[in-house]
Amino acid sequence: MSVSRAGRVIVLAAHSIQWAPAFESEASAILEALSDLSIELHHIGSTAIPNIVAKPVIDMLGIVPTVEDLDVRTLRLSVLGYESLGEFGIPGRRYFRKDSPDGVRTHQLHAFAAGSPEIQRHLDFRDYLRAFPADAAAYAAFKRDLARRCGSDTAAYSDGKTEFVRGVERRAAVWRESNEPTP
Repeated sequence: MSVSRAGRVIVLAAHSIQWAPAFESEASAILEALSDLSIELHHIGSTAIPNIVAKPVIDMLGIVPTVEDLDVRTLRLSVLGYESLGEFGIPGRRYFRKDSPDGVRTHQLHAFAAGSPEIQRHLDFRDYLRAFPADAAAYAAFKRDLARRCGSDTAAYSDGKTEFVRGVERRAAVWRESNEPTP
């Protein structure tokens, strides 16, 4: 456990069986708010992977026809408590975050236009770690150690995961491609 520059503690919580229903509930609210938009929602990130530690923030992947279609509906997400941060460092993404009334992050929505390579990358990572529990456990141990070593530097924690995550993503893409049926 470490403290961020803003004085917030990075919490790595044991997996909770409440995370999947929390995703389902929030996804339903988003789908209702955006009922006139074709949007597909997926539970991603560590809270979507059984038996590993995670920051208790529900990460969601939204797939929309175009991000501009979502841009004109941003106000509807703000009514649900989401703050829109635009691309927030990833070209082609629309990033929304939601905090509890006491300022604790609870949800994040990463939305991309259909066909974005970012979509497959996120889904591959999740699906691979679900299929390979030993790799998921290694990722959990890595995150625990990294949080301990980074002290109060949340940027270092985030950056420190990058190389490990990219390695998993490469293995996940090869795994998916080897398991796809041939046309």
